[in-house]
Amino acid sequence: MVAEVLDGRACADSIETSLGAELATLAESGITPHLAVIIVGNDPASHVYVGAKERACARLGIKSSKYELSGDAAWDEVTSLVEELNRNDDVDAILVQSPLPNGMDELVISELINPEKDVDGFHPHNLGRLVQGRVDGLLPCTPHGVMKLLESAGVELAGKTAVVVGRSRIVGMPQALLLGCKGADATVTVVHSRSQDIGQICRRADILVAAVGRAEFITADWVKPGAVVVDVGVNRVADESVESGYRLAGDVHPEVASVAGMLSPVPGGVGPMTIIMLMANTITAARHRRSR
Repeated sequence: MVAEVLDGRACADSIETSLGAELATLAESGITPHLAVIIVGNDPASHVYVGAKERACARLGIKSSKYELSGDAAWDEVTSLVEELNRNDDVDAILVQSPLPNGMDELVISELINPEKDVDGFHPHNLGRLVQGRVDGLLPCTPHGVMKLLESAGVELAGKTAVVVGRSRIVGMPQALLLGCKGADATVTVVHSRSQDIGQICRRADILVAAVGRAEFITADWVKPGAVVVDVGVNRVADESVESGYRLAGDVHPEVASVAGMLSPVPGGVGPMTIIMLMANTITAARHRRSR
């Protein structure tokens, strides 16, 4: 068996086409969504991610503004900028790029963002809506992207056993909520660092989502033959055979492709979906704010 590829790039391209039509409709009403991104420090991966988001905005015709602060920026400087963007009626969506420098509490920053502009979907207001089963607002981009990827591949979720490996507020927990909510209707188990017999739990999964942040953590003997496996992880692994000195690896070992029925690649799987769902959230935020 060779797993079918869950092609995030192709799925994202299809969604981008539909978003273009939505943006054209907004433009007829004089609305151009505006995304503001704050990046603190010089983390190379963060700058790569922000660049990808800027390019997506440019392709779609979404206005984007980038605010770069030094790694030694004062806490008050960051929070003041967030509050300024909250007050700026021209800005529809605010994103503070993770990770923040040591000593800066990302939870506090998330709570400072106006929930109507919380394009990451991490504000307690938006996560609380998700707990209530309300999926019509600003959803966390990566978990939402996973759901769209599964939908595009025709994966049936109702009544299926889903296992999410990882319980972060960014991916794992909202992913479990989306898989189990009414309309998706999977039976969900969340695996974490205190779970026992992780391999045995994973082997029961019809749908396995790996979001643990450990390179090639999920091995082939942990995967049920024919299972749908979604690899959320992006890890840098030292590799002297490549010019950069490292390669990108997911949370899923490549040998899983010989067991799984479907598998998302790294790169080219969940990554493009995260970016396109950020664009979708920006459009949603603009539409909701400006329709009042």
